Amino acid sequence: MKTQIRSRKDRECYPFILPAFIYLLVVVGYPIVYNFVLSFKNTNVKNLASGSSVFIGFQNYKELFTDPTFLLILRNTFIFTIACLAFQFTIGFLFALFFYKKFTFAGPIRGMILVSYMIPMSVTGLLGQNIFLNTGLINDLLSRIGITGPEWLTQTSTALIGVIIMNNWVGIPFNMLLLISGLSNVPQEVYESSSIDGATKVQQFFQITLPLMKDAIFAVLMLGFIYTFRAFDLMYIMTAGGPLNSTDVLATYSYTLSFTQYQFSKGSAVAVVLFLCLLIVGLFYLRLIVKGEEDT
Repeated sequence: MKTQIRSRKDRECYPFILPAFIYLLVVVGYPIVYNFVLSFKNTNVKNLASGSSVFIGFQNYKELFTDPTFLLILRNTFIFTIACLAFQFTIGFLFALFFYKKFTFAGPIRGMILVSYMIPMSVTGLLGQNIFLNTGLINDLLSRIGITGPEWLTQTSTALIGVIIMNNWVGIPFNMLLLISGLSNVPQEVYESSSIDGATKVQQFFQITLPLMKDAIFAVLMLGFIYTFRAFDLMYIMTAGGPLNSTDVLATYSYTLSFTQYQFSKGSAVAVVLFLCLLIVGLFYLRLIVKGEEDT
């Protein structure tokens, strides 16, 4: 009887789910499928209007993975993502531990730090341009202590560093906010009991805080990876991928191929590579969640 009631209730839910499912199918599903199909053709500006593009299989992918420029951009994407994650998570965690403590002006200071996260990324990119100009803030501060700063955004050795710094400026408050939420779920009674048993602050951190925040930490790292790996607007505004592709990532390169060089199929192939990388990370995260639920 209970099974029949549950089955009937499930059927009653379908009409409410259907509009959202259709919307996602049209707005999200169709572009993804079309992009996959496009990546297996030779569509460019010459044959787009006539519809004379033909199926060429994996030729676009073969050309990409034998192209030194694409391999450099793939390398840039992983360096940018890993460097940002390392700094954002580490500094964000330190800020979370500090501002989780109750002291005077903790709330206002934390709110001021969050301002950089609330600023639109396009504005952050323009701000980064001005900060890292040859006569910008960074070089001005360096000159005051007798150091001649580099031409940050016009040298291949420093351009990516400038973009990473600006992305961290946005990402650190995001990590701090999520990790503070994770810290609030750790029972204070556990800390009090461990203090009675003689545990030090370092022991409490490694044996209580980190294990109990494992789910929150994984969530922050996975979200950070996804947001950072598909980044586009910051580097496009600050450097437009230059100089010499030193700040190009998969998202900017896909845009350049599709809407600057009008090689639509190659641009779609790069977007598919980006999608598959994020899909693998997402599936890995879901596997961890399922395994954690099974263990509990």
